[in-house]
Amino acid sequence: MSSMKRYMQFVKPYNFQIFLTIVIGIIKFAIPLFIPLLIKIVIDDIIGAKGLTNDEKITQLVYWLGGTALVFLIVRPPIEYYRQYLAQLVSNKILFDIRKKMYIHLQKLSLKYYSNTRAGEVISRVINDVEQTKNFVMIGLMNVWLDLATILIAIGIMLTMNVKLTLVTLLAFPFYAFSVKYFFGRLRDLTKERSQALAGVQSYLHERVQGMSIIKTFTLEKHEQKIFNDTNGEFLDAAVKQTVWNAKAFAVVNTITDIAPLLVIAYAGYEAIHGRLSVGTMAAFIAYVERLYSPLRRLVNSSTTLTQSFASMDRVFELMDEEYDIEDKKGAYTLEDASGEVTFSNVSFQYEKDGQMILENVDFRVNAGETVAFVGMSGGGKSTIISLIPRFYDVTSGQVLIDGKDIRDVTIESLRKQIGIVLQDNILFSDSVKSNILMGKPDATDEEVIEAATAANAHDFIMELPQGYETKVGERGVKLSGGQKQRVAIARVFLKNPTILVLDEATSALDLESESLIQDSLERLASNRTTIIVAHRLSTITHADNIFVIEDGKVMENGSHGQLMKQKGIYYNLFQIQQLDTD
Repeated sequence: MSSMKRYMQFVKPYNFQIFLTIVIGIIKFAIPLFIPLLIKIVIDDIIGAKGLTNDEKITQLVYWLGGTALVFLIVRPPIEYYRQYLAQLVSNKILFDIRKKMYIHLQKLSLKYYSNTRAGEVISRVINDVEQTKNFVMIGLMNVWLDLATILIAIGIMLTMNVKLTLVTLLAFPFYAFSVKYFFGRLRDLTKERSQALAGVQSYLHERVQGMSIIKTFTLEKHEQKIFNDTNGEFLDAAVKQTVWNAKAFAVVNTITDIAPLLVIAYAGYEAIHGRLSVGTMAAFIAYVERLYSPLRRLVNSSTTLTQSFASMDRVFELMDEEYDIEDKKGAYTLEDASGEVTFSNVSFQYEKDGQMILENVDFRVNAGETVAFVGMSGGGKSTIISLIPRFYDVTSGQVLIDGKDIRDVTIESLRKQIGIVLQDNILFSDSVKSNILMGKPDATDEEVIEAATAANAHDFIMELPQGYETKVGERGVKLSGGQKQRVAIARVFLKNPTILVLDEATSALDLESESLIQDSLERLASNRTTIIVAHRLSTITHADNIFVIEDGKVMENGSHGQLMKQKGIYYNLFQIQQLDTD
């Protein structure tokens, strides 16, 4: 299905409003078409009338001009208002619907998609490209029809006045149509390239603005300026290519529309000299030629704008056609009241089909209510294991089970409701502290929010903030310290009250005071629920019921802290090294 046909599915609910807008618009554009006819009446039937006295001519002039003025003063203003209002209202509603569907789609795309796609590229499509499609509604579905209606009405009036002169007026039409078809076919590809290049600039800026501290720390300003100049230069090249082709199109098409009135003036003048055409009719025709070719020039402008819209439509639907890696299978059921037993059965995993195997034949079981830890060197596969539990990714082979049920057989929503995650670097949104905590349970009461914050050792510092719970935390929580951000993140997990708790390096990047507060709140949070910890510092997980040592995607050892120390294997060596470092 073409992009335009798919776009029309969003337009369909507003067909009546669009039809009404077009009807009102036709009336709006039709009213001024009376002016050339009025010129003819004034010249031929009033000024040139031989049987009328000057007083009668003035009376007639007042009659015609007064009536026309009343139409323009009384009828046209409300018509102009409602045409503009309805056109903008409908087009903005359509964009709202498209963005709504796109956002639903974006939330269903897997983390694999986001790891392979720059955020700026996605934002550019949702904001810029969707906005560009508005021109299709305003111009393609409304203005083009109004311009065509204006042309047809003008031609109809002209035919009643003089058929031959009308045909002369239309001589340039075939050349106009051919030139539009020739030039604007190529323009769509060039416009799409320009949009892609613009998205590249936006993606680059989005990443660099977020990482400005790195640029300043490493004094990379000159280096980054060079990269930005190259990226911006690619956009300039694409924009210039489009501009050159666009300028050629306008040069040819406007030349054709400028020559057409000369033909009319020449033929009408010849006919008037020979007495076969009145001066009033000639003047009216010259006025009608401008009324006729102004819409044609607008159609040329519209062609350029519509080309941009079609290119943007293609980019919008390319994004909407991205397939879901993770979705509910047919017949998936709701996972309710899980006890929290987690089992990995012969699990292997790789991020890409032809990529490196990250996990190989991993087997383990976590009993309900147990606390287990995964340790090992960086890159061994620990974080991958915990990403498979909430189905951020699907296993390549084997099974992940909760309470003995394959997680691919249950709905994603019900699965993730059972799991709470606290990361090393938790993302907070640039909203209030309260709003960030409420993400754990959006319908929670203020009392529940305060209770969760208190349990997370966050209530005291929140109350010291300028607006307390209503204090805005800034983008990614930039206005809070690392420890404060972590406690807000823990508070929202308290509010969620999940059956399974996952802690991924939750205290590794904190100062001692923050770590002590957070360790206390995490112990409280882990009470009476299945807890899975990924830890770098082994001293923080010695209390775990079971510890799994992961190396090169495999479980190399497992047991309690005491058991593993007695084995004097990998875990023992890691622990000894860390103790020496601490000492």
